[in-house]
Amino acid sequence: MHDVIVGLILLFVAAISSLFSRLLPVPIPLPLWQIALGVVGSVAGLHVVLNPDMFMLLFIPPLLFRDAFRMPTREFGQLRGIIFALAVPMVVGTTILCGYAVHWLIPVLALPACFALAAVLSPTDAVAVGGMLGPSVPRTIVHVLDGESLLNDASGLVCFRFAAVAAVTGAFSLRGALATFGLLSLGGIAIGILVCYAAARLDRMLLRRGYDDPPTQVTFMLLLPFAAYLLAELVGCSGILAAVAGGMTAKLTGVLQETQITTRLQARTTWDMVGFVFNSIIFLLLGLQLPDLAGNGIALVRQAGRSPWLLLLVIVAIHLAMCVLRFAGLWIILAVAAWRARHERGAMHWPGLRTVLVGTVAGVRGAVTLAAVLSLPQAVGDVPGFPDRDLLVTLATGVILVSLLAASLTLPWLARGMPAGQVDPQAREVDWARLVLLRTMIRAMRDEQAALTARAKIRDEAGETRIEIIARLMQEYENRLGQLQRDGDGAASAAQVGSIRRMRLELAIRLTNLRASRIELRNLRAAQYVNDETESLLQQEMDYEEQVLRNRARTLPRVA
Repeated sequence: MHDVIVGLILLFVAAISSLFSRLLPVPIPLPLWQIALGVVGSVAGLHVVLNPDMFMLLFIPPLLFRDAFRMPTREFGQLRGIIFALAVPMVVGTTILCGYAVHWLIPVLALPACFALAAVLSPTDAVAVGGMLGPSVPRTIVHVLDGESLLNDASGLVCFRFAAVAAVTGAFSLRGALATFGLLSLGGIAIGILVCYAAARLDRMLLRRGYDDPPTQVTFMLLLPFAAYLLAELVGCSGILAAVAGGMTAKLTGVLQETQITTRLQARTTWDMVGFVFNSIIFLLLGLQLPDLAGNGIALVRQAGRSPWLLLLVIVAIHLAMCVLRFAGLWIILAVAAWRARHERGAMHWPGLRTVLVGTVAGVRGAVTLAAVLSLPQAVGDVPGFPDRDLLVTLATGVILVSLLAASLTLPWLARGMPAGQVDPQAREVDWARLVLLRTMIRAMRDEQAALTARAKIRDEAGETRIEIIARLMQEYENRLGQLQRDGDGAASAAQVGSIRRMRLELAIRLTNLRASRIELRNLRAAQYVNDETESLLQQEMDYEEQVLRNRARTLPRVA
């Protein structure tokens, strides 16, 4: 019963955290606000024992699956070289170089333990920094950060596993490490692809036979990341990469696009809820663990006869060392990509300093780092635990917090200074696609109108009605086309401005009418002229209509 109450409390705090963050006069990133609420809960007496294995199983697969499903495949393919370089060579280099840096800062800490700490700190968490990146940040940087965080979890955890084994046993084999890394990675990817491809084939067979029940479809999709993760871990492969590969496979198969509209809408809403709730609980749990972890770290420092402030300085120094390594690695990777672009396309664009700084600061640490470092074995009775486990946990937790604080303080300033030319023209691409689709519909209407006109001699009443409807639709499409078009310098003409304003006024009137209909429907329900089932059905129809109207309003360009 206690676990159920704690879970309900966490859900309640996750729900109000977003509301409070919007009401604060000073904008505070949601992850930091949730960590602070977790600290308050811990001080108030709310304690949660965090099981690292259960944490990894419950939270990581669905979040990675969701992020992989939403990752743009075109951009992932275009940026695959940079993403792979950041996810594998960058992680290995950070583990080695930062491990030596930690050993130089803390000589009493054994070198394998330093490597384990550096490895567990190497994976980045794009989710933690997602809310801090403003709209002015180029979409290319966001895609690189998302793709990197999808893949570097597996490489970082593999490095962490070997460093931990070396710290306990004192044995390490480079050949064995490389072979195991290849097996874990390729095996996890293969299992994720096979599981989700088989599920997509089965789902497509059911759809062809008319079995398209939205709750069942969404439930099966929620279970997919867990199935891929558990099967990969069962055979000794990377469950993280299995979840990532599964999400991309589910997207590439396009099976969700074959379902009915209700299924697609419910699936998007469900995954949005999963992402919000799970991410919120992750940072709340971090805040709940923070006072005990900080207390243990301070006690360790005082036992060694040192000041607790020295611990903070060491944490900041480790974070700065990782930032320097990440800055240098990013600069080298982007410079190599620019050099290759020069040989392939004849144009060379060197990475801007502010772009590299944004990519460096945005490489914050998060949930995977916390779960991995807490998975180190504790001493139980006569069974020895991992050497210096408490110190490693304290240092890792401190670096997570420092990275989040540094990103929240510097990213808004860095993002505001991004040159306008570096912003990815996604809105322009959306407008262009809308123009192409509108021209396609107008062309189809004209072709059908010409066909009907050619058969004028045998035209009947149905044909006349069809011609009238086509003419009205063509006029509507032409108006929408004129609203989206611009002249050469991007400004709207006087006629287009008037058309846009008329359309906005029409949409506003339609929404006002819908609002009046809702009020009248509630009155009919209160007077018992209709029952609640009829009210729910009509409310759903009006909800769909209102969503269509609001989508139409968003497509209209802004005019003065």
